[in-house]
Amino acid sequence: MSALTGFRVVELAGSVAGEYCGKLLADFGAEVIKVEAAGRGSPTRAMAPILDDGCDGSVLFAYLNTNKHSVVLDTASAAERLHELIGTADAVIDDGAAAGWADRHPNVVFCSITPFGQNAAADYANAKSINVFHASGWGYHTPSHPDASKPPLQGPGRFMADYEAGLEGALCVAATLFGRLHTGRGEAIDISGHAVLVSRADCILGRLITGEVPALGTRDDYDQQGPASFFACADGFVYLYMTSRAHWLGVKKLMGQPVWLDDFDDDWLEFSVTVDKVKAFQQGFAAWVVDLDKETAADEAQRLGVPLVPVNEAADLHHSPQYRHRGFFQNVRHPVLGDAAYPTVPYLLSASPAAICSAAPALGEHTAAVLSRLDSPHSPPAVRAPQLKPPKNPRGGPLEGVRVVELTKVWAGPYAGKLLAMLGAEVIKVETAALPEEMRAYGGTDINHAPFFLSINPEILSVDLDIKSAEGMAQLRELIARSDIVINNLRPGAMERQGLGYRELTEIKPDIISVSIKMWGNDGPLGHQTGYAPCFAALAGLASLVGYPGGPPLGTSMRYGDSTVGAAAAYAAVIALLHRDLSGTGQFVDISAVETLSSMIGDCLLEQSLTGRRLEPDGNNHPDMCPHGCYPCADGSWISVAVANDGEWHRLCDVFAAPALADDPRYATFGERRKQVEALDADLARLTRDLDAEDLARRLRAAGVPATKSANAIDVIGDQQLWDRELYRFVSDHREGQRPVLGPAWRMTRGPARIERGAPDLGEDTDYVLHEILATSPTLGGL
Repeated sequence: MSALTGFRVVELAGSVAGEYCGKLLADFGAEVIKVEAAGRGSPTRAMAPILDDGCDGSVLFAYLNTNKHSVVLDTASAAERLHELIGTADAVIDDGAAAGWADRHPNVVFCSITPFGQNAAADYANAKSINVFHASGWGYHTPSHPDASKPPLQGPGRFMADYEAGLEGALCVAATLFGRLHTGRGEAIDISGHAVLVSRADCILGRLITGEVPALGTRDDYDQQGPASFFACADGFVYLYMTSRAHWLGVKKLMGQPVWLDDFDDDWLEFSVTVDKVKAFQQGFAAWVVDLDKETAADEAQRLGVPLVPVNEAADLHHSPQYRHRGFFQNVRHPVLGDAAYPTVPYLLSASPAAICSAAPALGEHTAAVLSRLDSPHSPPAVRAPQLKPPKNPRGGPLEGVRVVELTKVWAGPYAGKLLAMLGAEVIKVETAALPEEMRAYGGTDINHAPFFLSINPEILSVDLDIKSAEGMAQLRELIARSDIVINNLRPGAMERQGLGYRELTEIKPDIISVSIKMWGNDGPLGHQTGYAPCFAALAGLASLVGYPGGPPLGTSMRYGDSTVGAAAAYAAVIALLHRDLSGTGQFVDISAVETLSSMIGDCLLEQSLTGRRLEPDGNNHPDMCPHGCYPCADGSWISVAVANDGEWHRLCDVFAAPALADDPRYATFGERRKQVEALDADLARLTRDLDAEDLARRLRAAGVPATKSANAIDVIGDQQLWDRELYRFVSDHREGQRPVLGPAWRMTRGPARIERGAPDLGEDTDYVLHEILATSPTLGGL
């Protein structure tokens, strides 16, 4: 049985974000009924690439709608029929049109996913993915180490903002379905794609919003110092990430100890990085690697502990022995598009795995079958093995009563814990004073005041256990026996060496859920390798898609990736939790960071499988919109613009008071504009160059043209929309009393978790764990 078998979801959404949310639920067995309009169906049926005429030729629609049922229903003339259908559902996904319907269906979970949230100004309603990406700050900082004369980029693929919002929506729906199992109460969830992307930058913005690190407003605010970069080699590109003395010593050995490296101190990456040193090293390394095969260079480097990885393209992933071993691609036959390798999910669940059981449906394929059984009662799944635990401080939220043990460090693992805590779970980080969590070591006055750690860990509890001692390990095992989920992102083999592999965990608690986050997942021919978020993006196929037409890969922001992996881990953990409460069975959840990022370009991977066409960097171009790009404005700022049709094009020309542009035959139609995109972008850049980006974006939106300023870090921190949504929260701080942090990107109407507590001092909750949680232990009761 799949984890969500028995749940019914009505999908009213026609956006990429909403459909991706539905896909994630359908892949785990939920019955997802997609309601579409007669004749044209969902808007994504008409979005490129189109490989066949009619409603079933879109590769994008084919990717987003596997495992779903299609029902044609006129939501205006058949409103009551629609409400009958919703009345049989457990959850509804929509693009904002169902606002207010939760009152009519109080036992149903409603999830609205929109670009800027339900309460955003009306002129943001038609925002496109590039606008959301740039309003969030990620666009302005993509690529890393930019050429200031060239525009910021849209990121990998066309829909990163949408996929992130869809993942957040799926997490919230799954969590509220869990809460509904225990309370019978529905929920109204409001997801802002903009807030989701900003929340993914908590590690960066958390330091800036407090003023502990100055936000300069420059395009390298998200960058790290050091020589990390892409390098051309014999058959493509490699990506090198170096930050430590250990990395440097490995590189020296890898390169054969050339004399010119003696000019660098062995600790220069940590204490004396300069522009000149970075340039000198990059030139020397580029000359060394240029004639090597990318896989050979990477294999040799990994054996020495050097984070050097090949920059994979879509075709490389289809041939990857790691992806083949883990079954990331699944062959599916589509009645129109034919056979192809579809990306699946980046998390393997041992007891209730995801699977693609059917191709995307034809328009209205299931109308008669679905509507004919509306009068039949739908019985939602019932709890079989409830294990809710009274938390120390009840905070509400759909996961209240769930206990999570966190054996994590840095960003991806702690971010997963943070999301679960913000949904109401009691999350306990296991640390030791002798070896604190790595993020406690960076930038603060002491281990309890490190800005990175404080940004990522609000509402987390901390217990100081020396698990290298017999007593500490016994205490940890007892804590696990009284918990639901264990999350780790330790190095491959670390849990097993400590006697905490999944088999050993089941001996402690048979129905435990163990969530493991690794670069490549927990097994496979490359499972032993390690790396960092930019390495994930290079391996996953994202980096090869980001760059200017005809140029080399430049990759997305250096900081992108870890938090996305954490969000995927949180979602998979909640899916496993639902399955446990329904079946009584725990399981092992195996998260691949690389596969997680590949899933952010799933439509691109399917396109490559179907067409065999090589996918290359394409700047800000878009097959369905033109102009679509980022244009220079006054004072070094930029504006993102996305024109979807001829009407928007003429309104844009009106805003610029440029009748000559509107009448130019080169730009008369979408097809002509696409042919002349370089000239068009140059003409627009001349018009925008001396204008204020924020004012111009406001005027364009008022005219119905999707536009946002490409927000720098200062803009993001000061964004009133984000403050109004309470993305920025003030929580308790042991040093100053109150501290701003980035809270959840979602808003829940009925049962949100209370968020008041900042990150913990190391061991702050040790007494609570030992004397309250473990007090009933027959072996530890006297502690």
